[in-house]
Amino acid sequence: MRLLLEGRPGIGKTTVARRLLTLLQEADLPVGGFTTAELRTSGRREGFLVEAASGTQARLAHVGLPGPPRVGRYGVDLAAFERVALPALGDPGPGGVVVVDELGKMELASTAFRTAVLELLGRDVAVVATVQVGRHRFTDALKRRPDIRVVRVTEATRDALPEQLMDCLAGAHQGKEE
Repeated sequence: MRLLLEGRPGIGKTTVARRLLTLLQEADLPVGGFTTAELRTSGRREGFLVEAASGTQARLAHVGLPGPPRVGRYGVDLAAFERVALPALGDPGPGGVVVVDELGKMELASTAFRTAVLELLGRDVAVVATVQVGRHRFTDALKRRPDIRVVRVTEATRDALPEQLMDCLAGAHQGKEE
């Protein structure tokens, strides 16, 4: 199973990814990957963290970082991102699931990350990744792959989506064990 959870910014893709990762961990399924989180000061977004499923985290981007690269008002720390994200894309184990939040402009600025994502999609592991609706050469190519299913995240679907995905992934895991 290879899914791209697509939706506009702020629709809840990260919330879906975090909830799915928690459900997978609670079910003792082998998991890998990472999620992102906003860094806020006095209610104002100042950057982003990247956190591996293992708990390792680093600052991905911040208004105070010079870059390059820069995405909007944020400087991106590619070295810190790669230190957390690349190992997180490793093999989670038989019947494992890798959750990737997200395939966005900041993350895709890393050539090593793009290469690791393509290698990940070539392995026998379930992948659930979030992606913005906006166009990007890399994600547009992924969306066209026949082995990838794009699932639209909307206000109507986002709340039930983690459990629905979990049901599909748990069913696929049980099938591999038999």
